[in-house]
Amino acid sequence: MSKKGITTKADYIEFEKASFIAQKLLKDDKDKTIGLYIIMAINTGLRISDLLSLKFGDVNGENIKLVEKKTQKHRNIKINDNIKSALRFFENLTTDGFLFTSQKNSVFATQSLNRILKDVFKKEAKTLNISTHSLRKSFGRKVYETNGESEKALTYLSELFNHSSPAITRIYLGIRQEELNNIYDGLVI
Repeated sequence: MSKKGITTKADYIEFEKASFIAQKLLKDDKDKTIGLYIIMAINTGLRISDLLSLKFGDVNGENIKLVEKKTQKHRNIKINDNIKSALRFFENLTTDGFLFTSQKNSVFATQSLNRILKDVFKKEAKTLNISTHSLRKSFGRKVYETNGESEKALTYLSELFNHSSPAITRIYLGIRQEELNNIYDGLVI
């Protein structure tokens, strides 16, 4: 949900697809920062504002510790093997530099990243609304699927996303609409 309580229109990208593309980007010096952004976004579920504020020093240990800009809540996020693997492409950089800087050495603007992601996910962007928020939703969908599409998974995600309830998380991830669509699909003779 946006700040005004309107359901976001961004669609999620399949986790595996996003990960595959990110791995390809990491191998290209020109695009490796975008690859890292995708990996970080789909493996942490952080909002764009929090990701853009991260410095290399923030991801040097086993956890990322931050205060979320939107909620002012303290977060402690485990750095998983996917993130560690992606960070190896950046081993020579100083710890005080921001993670997500453009070739002009300034932190990316959200609008720029949205434009870049639409280009990176050209095929998907033909039918889906792709933005930085898509990757946060990709994280949520992966967590939901990995945990058996259970209410317990929605409860965890609700807490991670700082949603007021699992019902809000269900709507946010588009799960309710999928379930309703499946009712109609089940009527086929």
